[in-house]
Amino acid sequence: MSTPANPEVFGQYYLLEKIATGGMAEVYRARLEGAMGFEKILVIKRILDTLAKDDEFKELFQTEAKIAALLSHVNIVQVFELGEFNGSLYIAMEHVNGIDLARLASRARALGEFPVPLALFIVGEVLRALQFAHSAEHDGKPLHVVHCDISPQNVLLSHAGEVKLTDFGISRAAIQQGNQDVIRGKYAYMSPEQVEARPLDGRSDLFSLGIVLYELLTGRRLFKARNRDETLARVRRAEVPSPRGFRPEISEDLEEFLLKTLSRLRDDRWANATEMYDALAQLIVREGHRATNNDLAGFLREVSEQLPTASPANRDTLAMRKPLAPTPIVVVAMEASPPPRSLASPRVSLASLANEWTGMIAEADGEIWEHGEGSMLVCWTVNSGFRETVGRAVRTALALRRATTNAGYRLSVGVAPGVARIQSDTHRPGEGWELAGPFYLARWMMNLSAHRSRVLLTEVGARQVEEGTSALGRIPIQGNKYINLYEVG
Repeated sequence: MSTPANPEVFGQYYLLEKIATGGMAEVYRARLEGAMGFEKILVIKRILDTLAKDDEFKELFQTEAKIAALLSHVNIVQVFELGEFNGSLYIAMEHVNGIDLARLASRARALGEFPVPLALFIVGEVLRALQFAHSAEHDGKPLHVVHCDISPQNVLLSHAGEVKLTDFGISRAAIQQGNQDVIRGKYAYMSPEQVEARPLDGRSDLFSLGIVLYELLTGRRLFKARNRDETLARVRRAEVPSPRGFRPEISEDLEEFLLKTLSRLRDDRWANATEMYDALAQLIVREGHRATNNDLAGFLREVSEQLPTASPANRDTLAMRKPLAPTPIVVVAMEASPPPRSLASPRVSLASLANEWTGMIAEADGEIWEHGEGSMLVCWTVNSGFRETVGRAVRTALALRRATTNAGYRLSVGVAPGVARIQSDTHRPGEGWELAGPFYLARWMMNLSAHRSRVLLTEVGARQVEEGTSALGRIPIQGNKYINLYEVG
């Protein structure tokens, strides 16, 4: 990014570039210089003169900004300084090298649906910020922090995959003053109690975050209407269409989670950010939606590379090339071996057995990714709920084991739920996928299964199935790593 030859001097800072202008402030990328060549890039948010000259707003803003400066957390943009220069009120904040969630969602929409695991990961990171802020204390006294402006524009994503929430308390100062114009365009992310000017607590922020998640998952605005009055009316009613109606792959449990978050009555929502985070974490584990900072960084990179300056003429083509986002899958690795000659001889050939396997797998909507003599690697992409897909894979594995036994062979089989970055053109992950993640784990369990003649699956998988499972134990894998394994049947 280029630096102007003569940047504007603003107190001890150099204003390098105007990033944005909103209803409250102008935002600049700035540089702070010190002794011995020290430099630090940060953000200066300069409050608009019309607000800075209002004594009531000024007092409220200073109070809220001082509280925000006390919130030091990895998922919160740090406030370094509150100051005034030449009559201009400003705050100096941490610079996040990346983009906001609103821009990411807009750019990613041209490439396909927003990946469920990444949407849940981002919301989980914001919940960690709210956990900290809502329970923050100073000198032993609760601060009673409410953000009041949870929206995609205030969720910042770094190119390293960090998620940071910004603008704590700044909009609340305007709300307390009664100046709603400064949050023009954000009405669609308010809670019912917020638009009705009732006292707020942390549950208002959770409702707003639920709107963000709903829109990420469905690609549709929830309450936004053609004018402000209709938008506010929709928020007051808080009528939420089924997200599964827009995106069938959303599970019933995830829909239930969303609808609870978006309950009109705040007593019907999650009690606090901790309760909501715990419920989300359990859902992620249960449905296999795990994603990491690295996954988010990779998604940002993919979106940036595939959609630098997309025009309407080529967006249809780009939409066919979805970014390599984490996709929930279930992998079954299996191999048939003949019994010792002293016991019996197989009744059919391996080729005939493979034909029978193929038919059974097709009936169960599985996809054969690898096929060798007496061995297969089968995958299910999760489209209709994680629990249902894992259950189908396990039932298929048990049926394959019975068919293999009837044919006079023994079957070694491992079932591993997980995630993979599946390319839309090849329908496979990138190079080296064969020995990565759930594919490696399924093969490893298959080899272990050869000594037990049982279907083996991971702890995550065991939680999803109704078939009887028993714990095999904590088994070492790859050096000092361990995994809890289960048997079926």
